[in-house]
Amino acid sequence: MSEAPARVVAAFDFDKTISTRDNVVPFLRAVVGRARLTRAMLTISPHLVRAALNGERRDTAKVALLRRTLTGYDAGRVASLAVDFADDVVAHHLRPNVVERVAWHRNQGHELVIVSASFTSYLDPIAARLGFAAVLATELAVGDDGRLTGELVRPNVRGAEKVRRLDEWLGATDRDAGPAFVWAYGDSSGDRELLARADRGIRV
Repeated sequence: MSEAPARVVAAFDFDKTISTRDNVVPFLRAVVGRARLTRAMLTISPHLVRAALNGERRDTAKVALLRRTLTGYDAGRVASLAVDFADDVVAHHLRPNVVERVAWHRNQGHELVIVSASFTSYLDPIAARLGFAAVLATELAVGDDGRLTGELVRPNVRGAEKVRRLDEWLGATDRDAGPAFVWAYGDSSGDRELLARADRGIRV
């Protein structure tokens, strides 16, 4: 009879998996206001917007939107607004059944990690509230002047990038306990590679 693995990790997508909605656009609206967000969206190529809605070129569309909304914003103020946004998400926009599943993994002693294209700005405080060990997500770049540049620190955490980030984290936190058994939870095409990489992938 084989022994259970010494290390078990549960990796969760966030938007529409733990959360009931996508959170990127609501967060941008909370930071810059509805009017500026609407103007920014209207300046993006309609072809690019349609492609993003159809699941294509989402990374390009996301960066284009960030450049038109967050460039020049004070990083400290955005961080403060992100905490308020996180509180609202926890209070009103979580799936109770998935939160229960998170709690089950935590009670089993499994390591919890969020792997998401959403922003670390608000995922970090949410993860702390829910007992996650790590957040592997999209990070906003900050310039030397303490203001957002409108760029990302690393590639958008979607598709194959989710697997790269998870494997990188697993390697960096290896406790010489052998390969980890990985559970993964996701809801969309952006999670396909993550679910396939897991030892047990569950579509929410």
